[in-house]
Amino acid sequence: MKVIRHPDEMRAWSYERRAEGKSVGLVPTMGAFHGGHISLMEACAERDAVSVVSIFVNPAQFAPHEDFDSYPRTFESDCAAAKALGMDAVYAPPASALYAENYATYVEVERLQEGLCGKTRPHFFRGVATVVVKLFNAVVPDRAYFGEKDGQQAAIIKRMTRDLDFGIDIVTLPTVRDADGMAASSRNAYLDAEGRELGLALSRALFGARELMVQGECDARRVVRMVKEGLADVEVDYVALVDADELNPLMRVEGNVLLAAAVTVGDTRLIDNIRYEVGES
Repeated sequence: MKVIRHPDEMRAWSYERRAEGKSVGLVPTMGAFHGGHISLMEACAERDAVSVVSIFVNPAQFAPHEDFDSYPRTFESDCAAAKALGMDAVYAPPASALYAENYATYVEVERLQEGLCGKTRPHFFRGVATVVVKLFNAVVPDRAYFGEKDGQQAAIIKRMTRDLDFGIDIVTLPTVRDADGMAASSRNAYLDAEGRELGLALSRALFGARELMVQGECDARRVVRMVKEGLADVEVDYVALVDADELNPLMRVEGNVLLAAAVTVGDTRLIDNIRYEVGES
């Protein structure tokens, strides 16, 4: 397995593989691999002739008061895991290779980035969209793999890829959950036993609300209220029921919906969501 540090080297390596007629898959990550990352890499290695995982803690998506400096960094064990899963390359550029001095160019996806996490983290999706464009330009993949746990992010990346004519197939895979139901996340490592128990209220509330929708509840306000009632012991950032593609708030449960929430447990921010299509059992 090759470790590549510079976008020019990454692009040249990928073009060589493509010239051989091989498909290239990309799994973008910030490292500190968990079950969700593993599922994405397994899918990439199985589907694509050449598989690349990127590891880059992106400073552009962190606000000054957020956890950029303390974000888990486990590069050596991540590389070992990637190799064991059959990945062909790890793309791990330094920040200086992606953000030159006086860097001034960013990518934004209007409307879709404004609600949900975008309300309290207005910087976040600009940073995400920008770094994903840079990864696409360096790796030149045929397919890129993302998890549905970051539902808003997945919708934004799909729209950006379509609107900017990248010609890349965006593959989204279901949220991977730990045995207790908590969505896998690198930030779960911040939680002690008490914090984890509090954090479990998030997945429990969302799945309780899903059952309510399965039973026929169509009033979005009642669904959202049920989730909020289940989150009484944690600090709630938002709970919202939106159209899964356009991310518009809904008054009624209809079509393909995304029920998403974000909470804070101690100093740890947790997000989770469920997808539900009316008529689904």
